[in-house]
Amino acid sequence: MSRFVQLHLLTSYPPANLNRDDLGRPKTAVMGGETRLRISSQSLKRAWRTSDLFKAALDGHLGTRTKNLGEEIRQTLLEKGVSEKRALEWARAIAGRFGALKKESAEIEQLAHFSPEERAAIDGLVNTLAERGSEPTAAELELLRERHSAVDIALFGRMLAATPRYNTEAAAQVAHALSVHQVTVEDDFFTAVDDLNQGLDDVGAGHMGETEFAAGLFYLYLCIDCELLQENLGDQTPLTAKALAALVEAAATVAPTGKQNSFASRARASYLLAEKGDQQPRSLSVAFLKPIAGSGEGMLANAIVALERTRANMDEVYGPCADGVCVMDTTQPAGSLRQVIDFVTA
Repeated sequence: MSRFVQLHLLTSYPPANLNRDDLGRPKTAVMGGETRLRISSQSLKRAWRTSDLFKAALDGHLGTRTKNLGEEIRQTLLEKGVSEKRALEWARAIAGRFGALKKESAEIEQLAHFSPEERAAIDGLVNTLAERGSEPTAAELELLRERHSAVDIALFGRMLAATPRYNTEAAAQVAHALSVHQVTVEDDFFTAVDDLNQGLDDVGAGHMGETEFAAGLFYLYLCIDCELLQENLGDQTPLTAKALAALVEAAATVAPTGKQNSFASRARASYLLAEKGDQQPRSLSVAFLKPIAGSGEGMLANAIVALERTRANMDEVYGPCADGVCVMDTTQPAGSLRQVIDFVTA
C-alpha cells in the first residue's frame, strides 16, 4: 500500500448557501487577490461522516460526537431504578472520563467523540451498576480505548486535552473547498403569503425576508496518510480499505446540508484526480491562483486544463510527485468512480 492518497476534485454547485458564516452569508476567502466562495473542511467532514453513505458502508464502525452522553447515562440509570442522587453521581463519574463537566450536571463542556468500543463499555458498565447498586470502581472507569474501530475518528482525529494518551491523530487532511473563479455573493429578497388572508383588508405579504447565496465551481483537495489510517484502525486492512472507499465516494457525491431545502444544490464531482505514492504530498490549488474564466470551452473545461497542466509542470520540475494516477472526468466521459475507488484501495 502506498503511504499517501491525494484527491483533487472539481464540483460545480448551482446557487446555494451550503456553509454560512456568523452573519448567515456564504463563507468566502481571498485567493489570488480575488474573493472566492468557500466551504470549510469542518462542514465537509461532518456532511461525509454523518451521511447515509458512511452509515451504510461503515455500519458498526462509526463514533458518536456529543456533549450529552452523560445525561443519557443518568436518564438510563433512573429508568433502571437508581435514585436521582446516585444516577447523577455515577453518570458524572463516567462522563468525566471523557472531558470536563458542567457544574452539577453530567453534560460534558466540550464535544467528545466516543468510539463504538467505548460506547459498548459504557453501556455494559451502566447495566452492571444498576444491577449491583454500588458506585463504579476506578478500574471500571478505565473506559477510554487507545485502539478502536471508529473510522470517523481514525480519519478525522480526536483530541482529549486531559488524557492525551487517547488522542487520535487525523489520517485525512481536508482543505477548505474554494471556487476556482471570482464570486459576488447575491441577496435574495423573498415574501411569504398568508393562505387565510383573502386580501380584503391587507394585501401585503405575511412575511418578508432576505437570504444570501452564490454559485461556484469548487476545487477540493484531500490527502490521506494510509499508513496512519491503518495504524489508527488497529492494523485492520479490510476496514482500512472500506474507510478509503467510503471517503472517496462521499467526497465525490455528498454535498453539505446547508439550506438544501431552499436551494436543492446537490452536486457530484465533475472531475476527480486520484494519486498514490510515498512522495511528499502537495495541493494543486496554485492552478487557480489566477481566476478561471468561462470563455472558450467553458469554465469547467478550462479548470480541468489548468489543473492537469499544473500537475504536469510540477512533475517536470520536481520529478514525479506520485507513483500512480487515476482520473474520472464526466466531460469526456472518461474513467469512473468505481475505477478510482479500486485504484485507491488496491
